[in-house]
Amino acid sequence: MSNPNNIQKRRVKKILTGHKPDSIILIFAIVMAIFGAIMIFDASVFQANTVFNDQFYFLKSQLIWLVIGIIPAVLIYFWDYRKILKLAFPALIITIVLLVLVLVLGEALNGSKRWFAIGSLPKIQPAEFAKIALIMYLSSWLAKRDYKYKDFKSALREGFIKNLLGFLAILGTVAVLILLEPDLGTTMILCITCFIMFLMAGEDRTHTLASLSVLLLLVPVAVLAAILEPYRLQRVMTFMSLLFTGKVADPQGSGYQMQQILIGIGSGGLFGTGFGQSRQRFGYLVENTAFTDSIFAVILEELGFLGGTIIILAWLVFLWRGLKIAMAAPDKEGKLLAAGITVWLVMQTLLNIAANVGFIPLTGMPIPFLSYGGSSTIVSLIGIGILLNISKYSNIQNGQTKVR
Repeated sequence: MSNPNNIQKRRVKKILTGHKPDSIILIFAIVMAIFGAIMIFDASVFQANTVFNDQFYFLKSQLIWLVIGIIPAVLIYFWDYRKILKLAFPALIITIVLLVLVLVLGEALNGSKRWFAIGSLPKIQPAEFAKIALIMYLSSWLAKRDYKYKDFKSALREGFIKNLLGFLAILGTVAVLILLEPDLGTTMILCITCFIMFLMAGEDRTHTLASLSVLLLLVPVAVLAAILEPYRLQRVMTFMSLLFTGKVADPQGSGYQMQQILIGIGSGGLFGTGFGQSRQRFGYLVENTAFTDSIFAVILEELGFLGGTIIILAWLVFLWRGLKIAMAAPDKEGKLLAAGITVWLVMQTLLNIAANVGFIPLTGMPIPFLSYGGSSTIVSLIGIGILLNISKYSNIQNGQTKVR
């Protein structure tokens, strides 16, 4: 009698190479990349002229990053994701080594060591590459676990010792190294994404309880991480003041950035001040945040609430399509990989937006495709390439499930 698993594998191998990717995801990525480049140029003109005497400096750099990111994304799209996952373990090991080295050899900036700077070469941020490496590895690792337990003893032995503790060890190793940089924003994104992947990996009631225990563990850890560092505590206090009093505490000090963000958003109103009409980009938003972490505030100022709403709706469509691809993936690895990439990109976007409108404390994380940044742009494009790869195969599960 034929093994059902072997039958499924044969079905997968019979997939024709002519299957098309998910068109909505593809269009979304193209439009967001183009729109992001336009907004980066708009938001960076003042800084580019002031520092480099070239208004196109940051736009040209972003276009270079897009080209560099598109190359591996296209190659990945044409390479079966199951073969890509075979590289997940060495990719994770290399990433961990880089995360250790950046703490020792990395360039210190504002009290953080997150980047490698080699001469005039562009800076590399290992934490960004840790996102995709960890998602890839956990997709394969979680898919191989057994989540059905015969009794309490097997649940304790298999579920707790092998599955739960193993998962926490893998996640904890990467998360702690990133937290030491320190980079709480990226740590939060990784923990939330990996928690959802762990939850989706099994349907057993015991596994669900184990997932809840992970969540209960992550919450106090996040709170402690947020208040132990003085600058993070200041951000939390600024947020609490805004939440309970409607006013930003210390607007000329620790609350300055939030105050300027709110001024810009208030100026934008419903329809915005118009493209290229932002005032906050002229040095009011600290350092380079007008075209990096706080670019959404500039978008709200110029395009208004309406423009911001369209962007949020676009990301919700991406979430819908990404999860649909995950649910229709031909195997569990594909399901977890697609879900992990989708959750990571959407969660990072929503947390950035929430911080920029005062719903949560400022986190200092970029918004995918819209924020200027090399490592973030490359990794986001690689994630899209993998997601499009999986979408090619997501119309054959059980011979009938379709995404399109």
